[in-house]
Amino acid sequence: MTHSGKAGPLSGVRVVEFAGIGPAPMCGMLLSDLGADVVRIDRPSPADVGIKRPLETNFILRGRRTIKLDLKQPRHASFALDLIGYADCLIEGFRPGVMERLGLGPEAAMRRNPRLVYGRVTGWGQEGPLSLNAGHDINYIAITGALDAMGRKGERPPVPLNLVGDFAGGAMFLAIGLLAGVLDARASGKGQVVDAAIVDGLTAMMNSINGLRTGGVFSKERGSNILDSGAYFYDTYACADGKFVAVGAIEPKFYAEMLERLGVPLERMPPQNERSRWDEARAVLAEVFKTKTRDEWAGIFADSDACVSAVLSLEESFADPHMSERRAYVDVNGFTQGAPAPKFSRTEPANPSPPAEAVPLSALNDWMPASDLDEWQQKFDS
Repeated sequence: MTHSGKAGPLSGVRVVEFAGIGPAPMCGMLLSDLGADVVRIDRPSPADVGIKRPLETNFILRGRRTIKLDLKQPRHASFALDLIGYADCLIEGFRPGVMERLGLGPEAAMRRNPRLVYGRVTGWGQEGPLSLNAGHDINYIAITGALDAMGRKGERPPVPLNLVGDFAGGAMFLAIGLLAGVLDARASGKGQVVDAAIVDGLTAMMNSINGLRTGGVFSKERGSNILDSGAYFYDTYACADGKFVAVGAIEPKFYAEMLERLGVPLERMPPQNERSRWDEARAVLAEVFKTKTRDEWAGIFADSDACVSAVLSLEESFADPHMSERRAYVDVNGFTQGAPAPKFSRTEPANPSPPAEAVPLSALNDWMPASDLDEWQQKFDS
């Protein structure tokens, strides 16, 4: 199967991705997983981000072809612009102004391809006092109030994985923006720029918590609310073997079932929502959960609505019966990794291909005429 004939709902959509870190390659993976033909342009010597590992384990680079271009060389930049002429959308994650200095900014790209949806993902956005500053996930979730809302009462904010900022606030919002832009371009014949700032995506996601605070039902004090570790019925507990369970028994009927399966009489506990006694109730649950191992509790709660789950390691999740039946993981060249998501009833995506070394220009003959590729190769070689 050629790349232009990939299976999935985005089959036929062409994407040029400029190599970067964090949200840009994640967005490229998401689109490629769903069938888009993504060509990734990498620099001759990839940037040193302080993490050395085999290419085949860089899972978010799966599913697309890579070519290497030195965009500081005018001929290479001109070839990239030519390639953009055949694309539906573009992904870039550089600081503002970098693509313009290379001659590949939105104005030049859309002059070459008026239907192009030009996707830009940064932490701070294309303008604003911080737009030219460096930053990482922790900085973006800090400025949006998301980090301040996380963690336990009386403790400093935690350092979470970069799922919330880079991937949810950045890659996911960029993917939504690109797909919306492509739909519009197919109707209007006109492309546009999608400015996906991680801080913008985060503020949209924070609307739920913002609304609760505005409504007076969510304390501004960290670790004092139902969803932020304040509530004893929405927390994690250590078991007899040092492993953990996660409890999310918010609704009264689920809470009652949890207590029943724990063997704790309802009358032993204070009223569920009496916040002044949450620590007292937490101590009761902590004592009970330590009487059995994690897996013993998992068996007790396996067929219940009590909202109690074993806290699994990533490797344990690979073998979990529910995750297996959902086909949540796939094997790609001998490595277990998350399957393309979401699932589709008719246009099911194919199993992703593994990350691969750069290909020669001739491998793009399903994008551009072979004669043009030969001409470009001769220019590069001269």
